[in-house]
Amino acid sequence: MKQNLIIENTNNGRDLPSHVDPIEQDFQRIKSSIHQQLVEAFDLSSLRNVDDDELWNQVRTLAHRSRVTTKETFDQLDRQRLLQELMAELYGLGPLEPLMQDPTVSDILVNDPYTVYIERNGCLELTDVMFADDAHLIRIIQRVVARMGRRIDEVSPMVDARLPDGSRVNAVIPPLALDGPALSIRRFGTNPLTIDDLVANGSILPDMVTFLSAAIKARTGCIISGGTGAGKTTMLNALSAFIPHSERLVTIEDSAELILQHPHRVRMETRPANTEGTGEIAQRDLVRNSLRMRPDRIIVGEVRGAEVWDMLQAMNTGHEGSLTTIHANSAHDALARVEMMVAMTGFDLPIAVVRQYIASGIKLIIHVARLQGGRRRVMQISEIVEVKDGNYRIEDIFGFRQCDVGEDGTVRGEFYATGYMPACLERAEAAGAHLLKDLFVKRNL
Repeated sequence: MKQNLIIENTNNGRDLPSHVDPIEQDFQRIKSSIHQQLVEAFDLSSLRNVDDDELWNQVRTLAHRSRVTTKETFDQLDRQRLLQELMAELYGLGPLEPLMQDPTVSDILVNDPYTVYIERNGCLELTDVMFADDAHLIRIIQRVVARMGRRIDEVSPMVDARLPDGSRVNAVIPPLALDGPALSIRRFGTNPLTIDDLVANGSILPDMVTFLSAAIKARTGCIISGGTGAGKTTMLNALSAFIPHSERLVTIEDSAELILQHPHRVRMETRPANTEGTGEIAQRDLVRNSLRMRPDRIIVGEVRGAEVWDMLQAMNTGHEGSLTTIHANSAHDALARVEMMVAMTGFDLPIAVVRQYIASGIKLIIHVARLQGGRRRVMQISEIVEVKDGNYRIEDIFGFRQCDVGEDGTVRGEFYATGYMPACLERAEAAGAHLLKDLFVKRNL
């Protein structure tokens, strides 16, 4: 299918990656050119009702008229694939549409028009998906953000948006992206993993679930920490199932990702500034507003700034049992990050006072991680016992230790109970959760 194409290549003179198939690149360029002509020549709403034979004849006519390819080369094209991908170009996300339809794909990472990775089962894979050139990829990006009422161009070359299915989209184009447009899609299924799914996957064990269930029902303040892609939001979704349905929840997020199975909830999402630089509604504004909405608990999808102070105030003034997530490498690092965020508020408070306030609102830290091979595990469940002499006293209740790496590249290890008896047990008992003391005996689980 090699040919001389009359299509402008808009890749700014960059060399193509070694994995690019020239034949596939030609196919994408032919398809991109035909797509542009279909847009210009036909009413797109009418094409949905056209059968494959009629559409193929129209495509053939446009291809020959524009000299996009020779007749011999055109007849060698995979008819079914070309028609399917043209429809994806017209109404979907072009070459990415099959990946969006695959429920096993959790992340789609487009590094440049010719390099597309996906994450499946916690592992990154290079795909054979590609775009015709920079212009083709930018066109798809613009279609995505336009659906959200946003725009991306040289004046505003970066955008964060959300697809109707809840997937989170981030796009960066030149001049910020040096190697061409880049697109990242973090997908969130309509059926999130439940705590039973996490147990079945080996991410957490039943004894740990029993304890967390009792703690959450007893309105114990929890924070879930971990790195990017570690499963913080998934864990938050799963643990929210233990919140009694009689309670009113208010959720606050930058990008709506939480899918809580709870009947009495109000969901709120931040709003970025418009093209004039006005109209921004930050998480801190929403946290403050939520206090006027009579919530029993406030759930912040992720704290990353000054809103953490308002969150702590809520936890310490009648909204016990609130939940949130935070980026951190360990339970101790999570607290250090919270302290740093409090400093971002501009209040000049003694560190001992800040730590006492944090320890009063947050009782449990659940640290999750994505390990080598893609497995996600709860690495620590820790309790903030007290602040003594200005320092936290933190005790691990459960943990996971890595032993080695198997032949398949995945981590092998074991969960364990430390033998520490949580101080929050008294609160759980008062709330009606009678946990056996054997649950906390020092042992491997």
